Amino acid sequence: MRQRVVRVALTAALVAVVLLAVPLALAIRSSLYADQRDTLERAALSGAVRVSPDYVTGDPVELPSPPADGRLGLYDPGLRLRAGTGPRTGDTAVRRALGAEVVRGRSGGDLVVAVPVSHAERVIGVVRASSSAAAVRDRVLLAWAVLAGVCALALTVAVLVARRQARALTAPLEDLSRHCRAVTAGDLSARAAPSSVAEIDQVARTHNEMLHSLAEILRHERDFTANASHQLRTPLTGLQLTLEAGLAQDDDARTRPALEEALATTRRLHGTVEEVLRLSRSRGLPRRPAPDTPVPRLLRETEERWHGLFARDGRRLEAGVLEAADDVRVPGGPVTEILGVLLENARVHGRGTVRLAARDLGEAVAFDVVDEGAVEGEASRLFDRGHTGLRPGSGIGLPLARDLAVSLGGRLSVAGRRPATFTLLVPVRQDEAEAQGGG
Repeated sequence: MRQRVVRVALTAALVAVVLLAVPLALAIRSSLYADQRDTLERAALSGAVRVSPDYVTGDPVELPSPPADGRLGLYDPGLRLRAGTGPRTGDTAVRRALGAEVVRGRSGGDLVVAVPVSHAERVIGVVRASSSAAAVRDRVLLAWAVLAGVCALALTVAVLVARRQARALTAPLEDLSRHCRAVTAGDLSARAAPSSVAEIDQVARTHNEMLHSLAEILRHERDFTANASHQLRTPLTGLQLTLEAGLAQDDDARTRPALEEALATTRRLHGTVEEVLRLSRSRGLPRRPAPDTPVPRLLRETEERWHGLFARDGRRLEAGVLEAADDVRVPGGPVTEILGVLLENARVHGRGTVRLAARDLGEAVAFDVVDEGAVEGEASRLFDRGHTGLRPGSGIGLPLARDLAVSLGGRLSVAGRRPATFTLLVPVRQDEAEAQGGG
């Protein structure tokens, strides 16, 4: 921005200098030539006053001194030089002056002024004054050089002032930009300092007020999430311990499956609470969890968990097999939560058979959840909180699943509208999977 401010100021100064200097240069040239002609005319008039009518009979003529670097001469009606200095024969200016008019013009490389000398209403001679036009041109060039120097000085001062003003204008903006980058990095305590520019100070105050409001909102949300998670984890832990104790003491084959299912559900709910708490505690993108679950096992466990729910609704759930090495792993907890949201979405809003499949893409694993229904509404709004596109205002399931996918460095998207297809991409590297398997 500094360079832009300097360029704008320099352009404005250059335009102003050109608009001022060009007419001034022309005026200087015209003025110097006019002054020289006036000097010549005064010298010629002074000489004409001193000419006596008797000069024709041989009386001497005393002409005044010629102008500096000039010549002054008296010519008779026959165009002969009778006194002073000048060409021996009168030129065009002298010839025209014999017509009783003052002549200003050029002759060769000289400026010439010819003044007629009259007596008894008759022109008896012409006084001719001349000087070199080159001398005047040199003075014009010198004046132009001085003018150019003044213009260069003015432009230099303009550049210096523009650079100083640019620093004064851009320094608070650069400071505000640094604070914005700090906020982007997660430092909500960064505040912009006041400057000497009222408009920028107003932006800085608005920025600081916005940060204060955002920090308060985030603090309240994090406190609520932490409190809610704590209040949930405590009874869940107690319930889990009770179920484990019940399983250890109860040998009844009829109640044991129910206790085991309740314990598994409690553990999954505990994992869900931990994932939500992990997202709420993060600043910016949360730290990616380590891949700890082989994809085939995750597919198998997901099918076992959801098969009964779909069967009770009279629908089928089909889980495919990953066509890759068995040691390809993904973060089990977050991926399980995301697939759970997608399968619940398909169970509640979809139709027909639901298919869960995984594809090995080399650098990533793609999980596809497909049902025989259709996605209605704008696909871009499906993951907005309060509006899923399938049922407006229905919960936070898909937005939460999207946030979990982003926390894994992956992406959750709608891959097809009819049939409804959701695809989860989870980045995975084979060397990390092998390291986890070997550990």
